[in-house]
Amino acid sequence: MSAVLPIREVEKPWGRERLPAPFASSDGKRIGEIWFEPPAVLPQLLVKYIFTSEALSVQVHPSDAETLAKGLGRQGKEECWLIIDAEPEAKLGIGFKQPLSSEALRTAAQDGSIEDLMQWHDVRPGDFFYIPAGTVHAIGAGVSLIEVQQNSDITYRLYDYGRPRELHLDEGVAVAKGQPYSDEFKLSVPDREDVTLVEGPLFRLDQIEGLPNEDAAMRYGARPLLVIPRKGMAKIAGETVLPGGCGFAKDFDEVVFDGNGACLIAQSLA
Repeated sequence: MSAVLPIREVEKPWGRERLPAPFASSDGKRIGEIWFEPPAVLPQLLVKYIFTSEALSVQVHPSDAETLAKGLGRQGKEECWLIIDAEPEAKLGIGFKQPLSSEALRTAAQDGSIEDLMQWHDVRPGDFFYIPAGTVHAIGAGVSLIEVQQNSDITYRLYDYGRPRELHLDEGVAVAKGQPYSDEFKLSVPDREDVTLVEGPLFRLDQIEGLPNEDAAMRYGARPLLVIPRKGMAKIAGETVLPGGCGFAKDFDEVVFDGNGACLIAQSLA
């Protein structure tokens, strides 16, 4: 098996014909997402790049406990976003300005006022947001980001700006938390610096600048992980992984880091 994960380009009406570096032009296609196929030995995590030219729907994801209770298996979805490029006035909608009851949330989704009730966060490259299950969220136009998530495709769409797509109000309202978004889940990430971005409960995610320290080696240890170069490159079992790609390593020792680079590394804890 190659250490470099296969790429799937996903066309979306809200995607972009011109993608930020290091990605090439899309030959007229509107690319909304680039997926890296999860390896069979690490199916719990999915890494994507997302590129928007229009606002995405207002949506919410259930937790593992909620999908298990419905007999769907462990299909919850928590995710996180690292902004890599943003147009002026680009925003993310996450959480609400004031607490909302389930009834008020349903009404707001039906009449469209949910847009005005949400917290809209101005974004720029390096901004990082963790999105717990149950958090109502929307990615605005003009945003490019790296997403690391539980590998689940369960999304409940609450509002879609009048587009003719199916909504999932009953399911979404049942799992949504009508609460403001906590500052503890966001931070600003320098291009080059060791930063722990997520430390459980479902996965961990770090940015490593240059060569890793002993703490990172001990924490990641002899378990599979994903490597996402941001600057420079990494080598896994002799294969080179470049920015715009994602690699799989069977353990931390298999990765050779670029002393002048920076990588994200991710590992499932589930």
